[in-house]
Amino acid sequence: MSEHAMDGNPIRLSRRSFLEGAGLLTAGLALELLPTNARAAMPAVYPPLPAQGFRPTVFVHVAPDGVMTIVCHRSEMGQGVRSSLPVLIADELGADLARVKVTQGDGDSAYGDQNTDGSSSVRMFFTDLRYVGATARTMLITVAARRWGVPANTCVARDHAVFHPASKRSLGFGALANDAAKLPVPERKDVTLRPRSELRHLGKELPLLDGPDIVTGKAVFGADVVLPGMLTAMIVRPPVAGGRAARHDATRTLAVPGVKHVVELPAPKLPFVFQPLGGIAVVAENTWAAMRGRSVLDVTWEHGDNAGYDSAGYRQELTKVIGSAGKVVRNVGDADAALASAKRRIEADYHTPHLSHAPMEPPVAVARVEGGRCEVWASTQDPQTARTEVARALGIDESQVTLHVTLLGGGFGRKSKPDYVVEAALVSRAVGAPVRVQWTREDDVRHDYYHSTSAQRLTAALDDSGKIVAWHHRIAFPSIGSTFSGATFAGVNELNQGILDLPLSIPHVRAENCEARAHTRIGWLRSVANIYHAFSVQSFIDELAHARGTDPRDTLLEVIGPPRIVTPMELGVENVRNYGQSLEEHPIDTGRLRRVIERVTELSRWDTRKQEGRALGLAAHRSFLSYVAVVMSVVKDPDGRIRVDEAWIVADAGTVINMERVRAQFEGAVVFGMSLGLYGAITMKDGATEQSNFRDYRLVRIAEAPRRIHVDVIPSEGPPCGVGEPGVPPVAPALANAIFALTGTRVRELPFVRSVRV
Repeated sequence: MSEHAMDGNPIRLSRRSFLEGAGLLTAGLALELLPTNARAAMPAVYPPLPAQGFRPTVFVHVAPDGVMTIVCHRSEMGQGVRSSLPVLIADELGADLARVKVTQGDGDSAYGDQNTDGSSSVRMFFTDLRYVGATARTMLITVAARRWGVPANTCVARDHAVFHPASKRSLGFGALANDAAKLPVPERKDVTLRPRSELRHLGKELPLLDGPDIVTGKAVFGADVVLPGMLTAMIVRPPVAGGRAARHDATRTLAVPGVKHVVELPAPKLPFVFQPLGGIAVVAENTWAAMRGRSVLDVTWEHGDNAGYDSAGYRQELTKVIGSAGKVVRNVGDADAALASAKRRIEADYHTPHLSHAPMEPPVAVARVEGGRCEVWASTQDPQTARTEVARALGIDESQVTLHVTLLGGGFGRKSKPDYVVEAALVSRAVGAPVRVQWTREDDVRHDYYHSTSAQRLTAALDDSGKIVAWHHRIAFPSIGSTFSGATFAGVNELNQGILDLPLSIPHVRAENCEARAHTRIGWLRSVANIYHAFSVQSFIDELAHARGTDPRDTLLEVIGPPRIVTPMELGVENVRNYGQSLEEHPIDTGRLRRVIERVTELSRWDTRKQEGRALGLAAHRSFLSYVAVVMSVVKDPDGRIRVDEAWIVADAGTVINMERVRAQFEGAVVFGMSLGLYGAITMKDGATEQSNFRDYRLVRIAEAPRRIHVDVIPSEGPPCGVGEPGVPPVAPALANAIFALTGTRVRELPFVRSVRV
């Protein structure tokens, strides 16, 4: 990396020198680092597979020397997918992990769905990838059996070789590779999976494959890719979504040393979809020159239709909207009649603001457009969509676009939207050179696909005995569909995240979807609509408990009802979406939900909390097919501030591949959910985002994190469920309920900093 100091003299700063200067490399850490300047000669990031050997599918290659390469087709952003999916293939095949290399797949439909989003990597590909390994194993065994003249079913594959136990003969995978390559690939019906007991690493604590490279600076993220002749672009984007540059004067910008070009990007046409926001790109020899040039660019904006958007005013608008009837999306019994005749009614409104993804690594992409082709290196969650959008923007066939996936420094859904990748391609074509488009933290916060703001009103009816007999839920939030079609009502996928699929053992239930128009780009963020649905529902159940004078845990279990498989008829909806998987394989099982609640309250000593003087809050939620319950403990410091001192999270996520990464995901979910609950808020004035960086878009810091996060994963042999996202939704309501237990102040709006001193 080459940058310039204030006096214009170049500074050579490598990742290694930074780590050394920070005191992170010691004599005891003897891992070899890739020299920074070597990256210019290695633009492919991951080396191609050898030409010779055995490649039965796009996922597996066995070289004649026995080295096995397994392709990870999903994006690694810290969740450990490169440390999990390849291990599943290797175990099914019978490989020795010491002889396995993992490489990253380019964007290619041959791999199937590559969008690393929706907590889907393991749950969607668990069985398919087992068959990948089993297919290769079957073919290697077939070759060995033919050589020995024995039935294939008398041979076994393990420890990177095929064995014939009866004759005590064996052949390594490498020795069989070339002949195996000549066989036809068997159909899936002719391949048998191993018993699960033979999957040696399933459910074990596996190390993070990329960990050593990440901590020593060898890992290649998007900003680490260096191409010969590469320039760096920084873009001045319209402050209001949908705006455009009316005029610009680049005189001072072009006078900045190192600045080479100023390029105007096309303004987007509605709907936004994945188009760049437009604006003016300043292209320079290095990042510092691009930043300096951008800072003196003279631009006059036409702000467009969203210039009057005020998030505070919009909050009041949403509150008014949920005061009137909406479109009925769920109906059981007659909730209106039950509410009208109720002995007692409980009602509460809940509000959540826009949220930003704020991954540690802001968006970045490198593109090289030449000769009618485009090659891209990007930290993207969805390489296939990025490839499609680049081809569309350039007006070339998708086959002429190659997209390499680097490591991602976090994503949370932001990097599945490839607007920044398209920017790099457009600027590269305009200047006739490779270009890296680098977003700053300010760019990231101010020009995000924001998580939707929401307003929800819940009303319950109690009979003479205090039993909950009716439940009415009204919701209003700008839908993700607005980004793609201009939709003003929440989509079915969003409603199936804690509204339509919510198990309720209540005779009268009604849910209504109210209209809300978007005034900025709305996108999915880690756990999506589950965040605001869980916040309102789990907070409301706690309110009902205190209104009735009953224990919040007992009330929650009562509302959920007895252990059972919930049917669409019971839910009062015709078509329940189930995160892309069938209700037969992944039914809504209240027994599993009850189990995580019972377990988390047992671990947190819920029953003795009052005697011990502890303030605890409880919440539970099913999302991405997993069942998660959270208990948060809060205390008040001498200065009056509220602090989280301990947290418990229990999950039933079905079959687990890599227990270490699962625990890490749930620990991270607690901190992520705390950040949203305590501080998360994007506000807008005159259509522009008011926040800019971590100083005003706060995240939980080390000193604020719980002194201990207890994670308990319930053992299961059921189908794999989601892990990356389902830990987030119960955290904020559990924290809100704990704050009420401590202070008596009910928090109905995120972030909590608006209501209490934290």
